[in-house]
Amino acid sequence: MDVIIKYAAGSDIGCSRENNEDSGYAGARLIAVADGMGGYAGGEVASSTVIGSLRSLDTDAHIDDLVEALGRAVAEANEKLRIVREERPDLSRMGTTLTAMLWQGRTVALAHIGDSRGYLLRDGELFQITKDHTMEELLKAEAEQQGGSPEQAESSRLAHVLYRVLDGREDRRPDLQLRESRLGDRYLLCSDGLSNVVDPQTIYEVLTAEPEPAGAIDVLVRLAREGGGPDNITAVIADVVEVDHVIERQNGPVTVGAVAHV
Repeated sequence: MDVIIKYAAGSDIGCSRENNEDSGYAGARLIAVADGMGGYAGGEVASSTVIGSLRSLDTDAHIDDLVEALGRAVAEANEKLRIVREERPDLSRMGTTLTAMLWQGRTVALAHIGDSRGYLLRDGELFQITKDHTMEELLKAEAEQQGGSPEQAESSRLAHVLYRVLDGREDRRPDLQLRESRLGDRYLLCSDGLSNVVDPQTIYEVLTAEPEPAGAIDVLVRLAREGGGPDNITAVIADVVEVDHVIERQNGPVTVGAVAHV
């Protein structure tokens, strides 16, 4: 049985920011979210550069090794950031998270760096399929290895401090996975402007209740804004469906956030 993804993407500036430093992409084979950082212009440039570079993967060409192809594309995007930093010294502090998925039939590669997140709704359960690259999570992992737990105050202070991002420097390698999708799967990629405000239980309820990807995104963005919207909010949803389920072909790829204005 042939499957495709039915997708939607949305982005909102939030309630506290003056500009949108997030970028999102959704297409027939590629979905991605990047959350930029590094000053007023830096975040916009970083996220849009990376998403703009990755979108070349969204083609009908057969790929022998999805993980290798996606990893190589992320490395090329990081190299473009290096070039931009050299040309624009004022952007020396810029960087971006990235969570991206590349499909070929039921097989999907996942690349992740930073604290944007990937979720999977499957058989009535919600799973977080990425690990935040924050100092808090690093402290927790180290404490677990030593049979203890990190100091709560120290962990809280470092909750949003990233130790891995794409910023044009060497050795900025993402976590890479090869996964098998199933008919009926629903995938959500989102920036921390959503996941830091809307708790996993509420995300589960929305993803379960809303039949259409676009409708689920609208509700999640609204809830993040109602929760204060302290950051930009970006989400991409992909549903794995039968080819015949999508009667009319979707109207091409969707870009949202900073990359939509490049």
